[in-house]
Amino acid sequence: MKLEDIMVKKIEYIEARASLYDAIEKMIDLRLRSLVVKPEDEDDIYGVITVRDVVFKAIYQGSDLNKTRVKEVATKPVVCVNKAMDISHAIKLMKNFNIARVFVCDNMQIVGIVSLMDVMKAFLITRAKGG
Repeated sequence: MKLEDIMVKKIEYIEARASLYDAIEKMIDLRLRSLVVKPEDEDDIYGVITVRDVVFKAIYQGSDLNKTRVKEVATKPVVCVNKAMDISHAIKLMKNFNIARVFVCDNMQIVGIVSLMDVMKAFLITRAKGG
C-alpha cells in the first residue's frame, strides 16, 4: 500500500507568529492533533506544532499562551516523504524518529499527511475488505 492511498489531503496551517492560544483554539475547534507551521519567509522551512508540543513545552512550563509564539515550540524540520513510498517504510521512519506523522511532499510543498491513526485505519479497512 502506498502513502498516496491513505494520506489526508486536507491540511490545516498556522502562522509561525501566531500565539499558542490561537493554535490551541484551532486544534480544539477542528479536533486536530497537529498543525503545519508556515515558513516565516523564503529562507524558512515548514514546521509542525502538536498537542504534545503545546502541553510539554508550554503548558507544563507555565508559559503565557497569549505571548508565546507558535514558532517557539514548533518542531522543525518536518519529515517529508514521497507519495509513492510504501506504507511499511513510512512506519519504519515514524518508529525510528519517534514521530506520530510524516508529511507527503511534492516539489517542496506539503500535499498530505499520514499519521499513526491513518495507518491503523488503513489496516482496519484492508482487513474488513478481506485483504
